[in-house]
Amino acid sequence: MKIKIISVGKIKEKYLEGGINEYIKRLTPYIKLKLIEVPDEKAPENLTVNELRQVLTIEGSKIMSKIAQNDYVISLAIKGKEKNSEQLADFFNKHMIYNGRDIVFVIGGSNGLSKEVIDRSNELLSFSNFTFPHQLMRLILLEQIYRSFKIIKNEPYHK
Repeated sequence: MKIKIISVGKIKEKYLEGGINEYIKRLTPYIKLKLIEVPDEKAPENLTVNELRQVLTIEGSKIMSKIAQNDYVISLAIKGKEKNSEQLADFFNKHMIYNGRDIVFVIGGSNGLSKEVIDRSNELLSFSNFTFPHQLMRLILLEQIYRSFKIIKNEPYHK
């Protein structure tokens, strides 16, 4: 199975880079993983509605250019459906058996995701009602993908 994670912006914090690299290494035996960063659009702190729409449209176009027609797209969104670790593992397991398409997770920037990306998504997934920094979400997502494959393989999860 191939999983792509498309995210807006670069990781700047060394501690996040270290955690992300650790989970990439841990996932290597289970899946083919590709992390894709698209540049965030520079914008003032207080955006007007039109400026926000323009930023989201530009970032959305960059995201959409990385999504293939046959990809199964899961966008992370506060208004998405919540799953626990076992449900996410079950999704991956069923997807591997019955579907076979590449899975693409999309993590938007600090302003969220464009309507175009939301509309292209096969699913919206929420990790919590809390708002997390989008850079931290990469690490959290990778950890949950890793946990899912440990569950699927019935292997212990070492803390």
